[in-house]
Amino acid sequence: MDLSNLQPAAGSNKNGKRLGRGAGSGKGGTSTRGHKGAKSRSGYSNKVGFEGGQMPLHRRLPKFGFKNINHVEYKAVNLDVIQALVEAKQLEKVTFDDMVAAGLARSKQLVKVLGNGELKAKVDVEAHAFSKKAEEAITALGGTIQKIKK
Repeated sequence: MDLSNLQPAAGSNKNGKRLGRGAGSGKGGTSTRGHKGAKSRSGYSNKVGFEGGQMPLHRRLPKFGFKNINHVEYKAVNLDVIQALVEAKQLEKVTFDDMVAAGLARSKQLVKVLGNGELKAKVDVEAHAFSKKAEEAITALGGTIQKIKK
């Protein structure tokens, strides 16, 4: 290979005339952009969802439902999962950090302990919220619950 046989990679160039290089080139004048209008101007970029001035689809369609701005999203952790964590790591107190380390929640999520499954060990649990059933199950075995501030 030398400089005499260099060529662009396959598919990298379009085979066509260069635009806007004078009337003699055959693609001068309007440079294939047509006459007037936004698309003929430099700097034109169409906005997402713009339909040429027609009412856009996202505004024509009816909207339904209600989005509560005060809704709090919790990551649910059941009692049987806490029991498995206690057995695996021989814990007496399950903190939020233990749950994050075990992959049950992410550090920025809020955790709510739910009452599914059975808890067999006395354990102190720390979470953002508890269901009534989970609260009763933990305290019935002599454990304590501690709510973390959100």
